[in-house]
Amino acid sequence: MIKERILTIDDDPDILDVLALTLSDNYEVIQAASAEEGLKIVSSKTPNLIICDYVMPGMTGKEFCQILKRDLLLQHIPIIMLTGKGEVKDMVGGIEAGADDYIVKPFEPNALVARIRMILRRTVRSLDANPLTHLPGNTTIMEELQALIDRNQPFAVGYADLDKFKVYNDHYGFEKGDEVIREVARLLMRIVHQRAGPNAFIGHIGGDDFVFIADDKQMEKICQEIVKEFDNRIPKLYTPEDLKAGFITGQDRKGNEVKSGLLSISIGIVSNATQKITHVAQISEIAAELKKYAKGFEESNYVRDKRRE
Repeated sequence: MIKERILTIDDDPDILDVLALTLSDNYEVIQAASAEEGLKIVSSKTPNLIICDYVMPGMTGKEFCQILKRDLLLQHIPIIMLTGKGEVKDMVGGIEAGADDYIVKPFEPNALVARIRMILRRTVRSLDANPLTHLPGNTTIMEELQALIDRNQPFAVGYADLDKFKVYNDHYGFEKGDEVIREVARLLMRIVHQRAGPNAFIGHIGGDDFVFIADDKQMEKICQEIVKEFDNRIPKLYTPEDLKAGFITGQDRKGNEVKSGLLSISIGIVSNATQKITHVAQISEIAAELKKYAKGFEESNYVRDKRRE
């Protein structure tokens, strides 16, 4: 397993040694004795996170942070600022320069490791998040599913996507299409969180495809509410004329002109309640079959995989 890389910058060799001892079991640690040296290392060996002293001779931690955050290719790297004074002005100065967190020396090793894990997890989700809905994207979705499989705990996954969305997008334009995607995201977040709790997972695969995870016993109720509320909301996104006609015209993926009914949502439910799930690809394969079947009904619906081992 490849370790995440952490760059530590401090002019005190004793602090660098303590950081190395604290972090080397879980991370690849690279050291720099000055901010200038740190900048050279960042450009050649991009770290996943940087721990930087605030007060150093020459370039300060604040100045280092300001330079790094101006670089479009490096500004995403999270920085934890170390300060030996514990003064509020040092902490505020570092945060204003773009630091993601700070910790006061001398630090408690377990507290530092906990903060590093939190920041790395948050950074991965932020970089992976869908820019339209800000929901976790593919990388986080895969990690979430793999974690459930590894823990061997009961779960159900709902794979949802929209039917006839291409024609709607072409007919009304991308702005209206994006509005539909955001509406679906809000709907999923509200219903799934209400039913499965605030820590329930909702992800955005991309386009009009979404994933949500909940307890198997709750999943059908969740899907029923999603289908019902979706069908109630979608008519408001059409003009009165199109709504009265019950269809819009557009082109299919082959360029043929077609009449398309109102948008609908299809959901495939994959669960390990009735069969053993051993890898993420298995979930995706089953979900693809279910969604294809669900789309044949021409109306919003959900279907569950009922195969048993």
